[in-house]
Amino acid sequence: MSNITTFDTSEHHIYVTSSIVDKFGIAHTFRGILDTGAPTTEFSDEFLNTIGLLKSNQKLNIEVSPFEQTKKYGKLTIPKIKCLGQEIENVAVRVAKFAEGWGIDALIGLDFFRLFRVTIDYQSGSVITEPF
Repeated sequence: MSNITTFDTSEHHIYVTSSIVDKFGIAHTFRGILDTGAPTTEFSDEFLNTIGLLKSNQKLNIEVSPFEQTKKYGKLTIPKIKCLGQEIENVAVRVAKFAEGWGIDALIGLDFFRLFRVTIDYQSGSVITEPF
């Protein structure tokens, strides 16, 4: 099914509000940005820990250097992600430490874009997604 999601063209990134559905069927809203330069989708370890998908002992003392915005250090399978009007089950994602004050929970990477036909229309401020 085709879906249209609008975004604010005055922002520096394309921000999207989406959700993760955990193994208990509970939806957790997250704020992410579309990142066509990221090969894989990344989630903040803080967000994953808050919603109970990352065990506290899995969180390592990871430092993000001043030249980085994220530091990937793990992998996790998310039961279901609802993003840009599409649902994907059993999604392999990277766990990352995000820089302080970044204000997002996820980077939606190319692995997501490869699953759908995605059109980003900056003129109208919309992202159109549809299955192949």
